[in-house]
Amino acid sequence: MHNSQINDPELWFAIRNDDEQAFAILFDRYWVRLYNTALRYLKDRENSEETVHDVFLNIWDRRHQLEIESIPNFLLSAIRYQVYNRMRAVKPPLTLVLNDWEMDNLPDYNQGDHRIKNQELLQELNHYLEKLPKRCQEIFYMSRMDNLSNQEIAGRLGISKRTVENQITRALKHLRGCLKQLSTILCLWYIFF
Repeated sequence: MHNSQINDPELWFAIRNDDEQAFAILFDRYWVRLYNTALRYLKDRENSEETVHDVFLNIWDRRHQLEIESIPNFLLSAIRYQVYNRMRAVKPPLTLVLNDWEMDNLPDYNQGDHRIKNQELLQELNHYLEKLPKRCQEIFYMSRMDNLSNQEIAGRLGISKRTVENQITRALKHLRGCLKQLSTILCLWYIFF
């Protein structure tokens, strides 16, 4: 079995039938791409290598249970999930954005769908924020969406920095109260820090 002579579906079929050579081909075919994706976010070579190895180990261990229609799609999701878990352990969650390779290698990926999902997330966030007073909403958006500092917000609105801090704290407390409904948003948006 040669690396270039077997396509992904055949490779996955062989792996599900315990073919270690096929698994080695899968590893060789995608390791560098996954490593580069992990390294871009983790900024640490050793941690990135461990992350990629965890993805492949998980695939081998679960090969009989997994239903993979698109190996690139699955691997991208898996590496992003592992990266997110590692980043969450050391710092606030960050949005993981698809790069050119990732988008080019996702045959089922639709940029329109991605934009729609982002819009739906924003609408869900807006729904919860609408329950807050208008000034509190405005300050939250200036802080989290426009990335303004508390001092900049205070200057623009002609209020004290302490008032800005109080309003942001109020908004965050409200959103934390909606944590169950916001679980998806919390994974994708850097809003609580």
